[in-house]
Amino acid sequence: MKSTSIQPTPEEVSALKQLVLAQQHLLDKRQDRILHLEEQVLFFKYRQFAKKSEKDISQTELFDEAEDEACNDAPEIADIIEPEVSTAPKNTPRKSGRKPLPQDLPRVRIEYDVAAHEKTCKCGCQKECIGEETSEQLDIIPAVIQVKVHARKKYACKACENGVITAKLPQQAIPKSNASAGLLAYIAISKYQDGLPLYRLESQFKRLNIHLPRNTMANWMIKCGNLLQPLKNLLNDQLLSSGYIHMDETRVQVLKEPDKKAENLSYMWVRRTGDKARSIILFDYHPRRNTVAAESLLPDFQGYLQTDDYVCYGIVSLGCMTHARRKFIEAQKVAPSQKGKISKADMAVQMIKKLYAIETQIKDKSVEERYQIRQEKSKPQLQKMRDWLDKTLENTLPKGKAGMAIAYLNKNWEKLTTYVNDGRLNIDNNPVENAIRPFAIGRKNWMFSNSQDGAKSSALIYSIVETAKANGIDPYTYLQELFSRLPLCESLEDFEQLLPWNISIKKPL
Repeated sequence: MKSTSIQPTPEEVSALKQLVLAQQHLLDKRQDRILHLEEQVLFFKYRQFAKKSEKDISQTELFDEAEDEACNDAPEIADIIEPEVSTAPKNTPRKSGRKPLPQDLPRVRIEYDVAAHEKTCKCGCQKECIGEETSEQLDIIPAVIQVKVHARKKYACKACENGVITAKLPQQAIPKSNASAGLLAYIAISKYQDGLPLYRLESQFKRLNIHLPRNTMANWMIKCGNLLQPLKNLLNDQLLSSGYIHMDETRVQVLKEPDKKAENLSYMWVRRTGDKARSIILFDYHPRRNTVAAESLLPDFQGYLQTDDYVCYGIVSLGCMTHARRKFIEAQKVAPSQKGKISKADMAVQMIKKLYAIETQIKDKSVEERYQIRQEKSKPQLQKMRDWLDKTLENTLPKGKAGMAIAYLNKNWEKLTTYVNDGRLNIDNNPVENAIRPFAIGRKNWMFSNSQDGAKSSALIYSIVETAKANGIDPYTYLQELFSRLPLCESLEDFEQLLPWNISIKKPL
């Protein structure tokens, strides 16, 4: 057995005190570590099994906030939380029943008449039609596939039998291909808007007795991406000159990349203008998630850049309040308040809710009105939050979820509050995160890109599709028009006429 040695007890009282304090400090550190690990375990359980929601948590069976003294501060600072501002008019009746079918859909009229003998009245007179009752059903006809036959007239001189001429075929999106602009648009929308992998499209065509292999469709999409490149270049120039950009990134897996294993991740970077009138959403593939990648997408950019707290962005001037709120929601999940008590996470979430209530009020107002209302309402609310934050920083454990959320709020305070200084700016980075969602949904279905060319073409097509949607254009109609007209463009003016706000095919989504 291993012998244990007992250290001699110090004889001096001061030495004993120092020993007790050292042991107490060590015990406190261990207790903090235990609480931190318990939070981590509980948080991972929430992520794995609980609903993905950021609603307030009111459960009480889980362990309490580590910093119990925070509850004692609640009555003193409860007046910081002002009543929620409701923007919905009171006593507004909810509309019930099914919505009417769109009026622009074609109608097929089917008439029903009563039997001939029922048209004679009991009195012997003939009944007259005095009206009709109508009801509507939504019908659908499966995809109609047709073959376009391009017939080019040929002319020759019968006298000399020389000089045969043939009418020219207009430039096609993919020369020497049997794919029309409509088919290419259909494939692009099916994959990049509806999230259908190409192998499922191949199966759909096979049921219609059409042989269209997935590798053929993949090659078509790469060529379509190349065709869209000049249009994306124009959109990129306008985005960089807009003065206000949202930016974020999300993972993508590309199987065949130089110097990388197939299981390694690459990234799809997304930028969006803050201008609602001419919204531009651009996707860009890059094999890395670093400062070089971010800076390559923002050459000489001057203006506001709004992102999350990821360190690779070098010129960030705006933060995202949603990210700050999310961290306090996580703290609520792992350490819900006891009944009748208010935790620090509760306080922060309620104060942020107040800021969002103001934003809901002003979302449809002019830039000048948004600025003015923020000065009158948002700035005082932010000052109350700042006062609470300064006080809370003094007595919060840094390693707990609440402590991490408070540290994030303090570290990014200037970036999170800059939005009140300009009516154009948003309180959060949600616009670009919403733009990423269709890509994330599609990624769950098709899972990966086979090559870098495929990833780049995906970025190009996603850019055009999402920009079209953001400007109120049906993406299928837009792509069909682009694939018809882009091969005919010869000048810069020709390409500019195809931008979403210049083209004349707008139709509501």
